[in-house]
Amino acid sequence: MVLTGNQIDLFEASMPRLKAIAYRLLGSASDAEDAVQDTFLRWQSADVDRIEVPEAWLTKVLTNLCLNQLTSARARRETYVGQWLPEPLLAGDPMLGPADTVEQRESVSFAVLALMERLSPNERVVYVLREAFGYPHRRIAEILDITEASGQQIFHRAKKHIADGRTRAEIDEAAARRIVDEFLTAATSGRTEPLVRLLTADAVAIGDGGGKVPARTRPFEGAVAVAKFMRSLFTPNQAARNLLGGTAEIHVSYANGLPALVVTVDGRVIGVMCLEITADGIAAFRNQANPDKLERATRQWAATDHGEPVLRIS
Repeated sequence: MVLTGNQIDLFEASMPRLKAIAYRLLGSASDAEDAVQDTFLRWQSADVDRIEVPEAWLTKVLTNLCLNQLTSARARRETYVGQWLPEPLLAGDPMLGPADTVEQRESVSFAVLALMERLSPNERVVYVLREAFGYPHRRIAEILDITEASGQQIFHRAKKHIADGRTRAEIDEAAARRIVDEFLTAATSGRTEPLVRLLTADAVAIGDGGGKVPARTRPFEGAVAVAKFMRSLFTPNQAARNLLGGTAEIHVSYANGLPALVVTVDGRVIGVMCLEITADGIAAFRNQANPDKLERATRQWAATDHGEPVLRIS
């Protein structure tokens, strides 16, 4: 059917929320865009005049599309080369969605998106809709065609899984920035000891190269191992120059609500490293280097003013 202007406007008004939901469910901005586009195609072919609550209808269609993708994604992840990390969203990206509460901000962080990979598709849907968007349990049950009591049980189970993986409270933005600055100073000192002091004892470093760029298939674990890796990463050498293909500029920024180091070469984003900073120190480095997952970040980077780099490696 041909949509009226009001019906198109109604869908466009829902798009920011739909994209934010889809990104949290899929961990991929490009997949989220596709899911929202498919939702629009179904909206276009539906008898819209008979839909009593368009927002609920759109959310249900989108959620079912994402559930199908999550099921197939599990099979794809089994053959994924190396570690899988989400596609990063830089500060200001509208797909980040609501950020008024701690729960909303955490739901889009690399740390929680990685933990959500452990959830079943239904657990992920219930957790995202309830925790990040405040949907009532009744509405979530209608979307998933389950009972409200079952939805509540799924939510409590999902929330426990996430909480079990996040035992430390994060620190405020100003303190986090100071630690990032201290980290960069230590990382470029050529010494391991200053880095070890900034890390938690069980710190990890994870890189996603997707088989497109070199990345370790297993995480570095423990403060000493991570510190040695970071020291080598920030120490200029010929191998790094050959790999980078030019002078790398490092900027301190934010991605997915966390402090991040954005690495660019000739204006192209080649890495986004999110730092998980807690009161005990830096607990994790999650570096997205897969070029397929950095196209959106590169476009956004080119369209924003990001100031001078804090470090150049050439």
